[in-house]
Amino acid sequence: MKIAVIALGKIGLPLAVQFASKGHDVVGVDVNPRTVELVNAGTEPFPGEAHLQEQLSELVHAGRLRATTDYADAIPGADAVVLVVPLFVDAEARPDFGWMDAATRSLAEHLSPGTLVAYETTLPVGTTRGRWKPMLEEVSGLVEGRDFHLVFSPERVLTGRVFEDLRKYPKLVGGLSDEGARRAVEFYEAVLDFDERTDLPRANGVWDLGSAEASELAKLAETTYRDVNIGLANQFARFAQKSGVDVYKVIEASNSQPYSHIHQPGIAVGGHCIPVYPRLYLWNDPDATVVRAAREANLDMPDYAVGMLEGAFGDLAGARVVVLGAAYRGGVKETAFSGVFDTVESLRRRGAEPLVHDPLYTDEELAGYGFAPYRLGEPVDAAIVQADHREYRDLSPTDLPGVRAFIDGRRVSSAEAWGDDVTYRVIGRA
Repeated sequence: MKIAVIALGKIGLPLAVQFASKGHDVVGVDVNPRTVELVNAGTEPFPGEAHLQEQLSELVHAGRLRATTDYADAIPGADAVVLVVPLFVDAEARPDFGWMDAATRSLAEHLSPGTLVAYETTLPVGTTRGRWKPMLEEVSGLVEGRDFHLVFSPERVLTGRVFEDLRKYPKLVGGLSDEGARRAVEFYEAVLDFDERTDLPRANGVWDLGSAEASELAKLAETTYRDVNIGLANQFARFAQKSGVDVYKVIEASNSQPYSHIHQPGIAVGGHCIPVYPRLYLWNDPDATVVRAAREANLDMPDYAVGMLEGAFGDLAGARVVVLGAAYRGGVKETAFSGVFDTVESLRRRGAEPLVHDPLYTDEELAGYGFAPYRLGEPVDAAIVQADHREYRDLSPTDLPGVRAFIDGRRVSSAEAWGDDVTYRVIGRA
């Protein structure tokens, strides 16, 4: 097949590589000329994705994969077009379709009869049918279901392990017609590998959910569940802390019963998915009080952690406080919706002098976010762990000279590591 992949980001490029690795001819489209240049040179534009560099080099050299900024070069004659353009959402849960609209119109201008079009970007329920179908038909002059087929098939992978997750989890599809769904199932069966050894039920294969709306909701539901679960864990943690209880022992005990799957509490919920997709759900279901309450509870956790510091340290006015971790999670160089921003802002409101350290970022990169960079070994009054980097597991008072209070927002350390001269606190323990 000839396949076009629109947007060569941290999901789109691995997808393009996966498709090409199955023997298909793949053209990636991206608006960033530098990304296109690097891909055509066989160089990954971003580090950290397992097995991407070696496969990319091999496939580009073999002529199976190339990139372009020109839709007219990639779309005409394609058997399938897969779109993974980012969708942004503001704090009021309003999606900004700007980039996706532009990509859809450019795609439609060059759409050929017989093409399967699959959107993989997570969407509010009804978007595929209500927004993309009329836009594609209007611009292309073609009719969906007769001249081309349109489906929604959400990405369900994590950056850093995309190829592993593509093998592990079922591929969900939902079409606007039975024929479109059938074509989508055939397409994904031809371009993906599935791990038959997985113990997940029915994991090996492509699942037709019966409609684009069902597929859209499935992706929102699985991610919103995680946000609600973490919100519940954070509520338990705050109550346990007031009640003199260790919430981690409680969660371990609760989860020993097979119907309980309580997640871990923490200082923040970050990333492109968990804090974003509940907002997409709320956009269509404003009466979802459970979802809204969980989102608000999780948003409050950075300020809660700073309040813990204030209780342990005293007045924070003028105190030098280092926030350990700019990334939203350990080992991933990404700040999307990271708790670092709200933590720093909360410290500033209390008159502290916030500093930020992250082993994955240079001082210049941290300064670019408006942070004052910190280097281990410099004097500091207090610290808050925001990201669970491996490097933070072995920290001690010698790494943070002068530290008087250490708030462990990710449970990476222990009271024993800090001795009697440092007040150690962890979210969820009295």
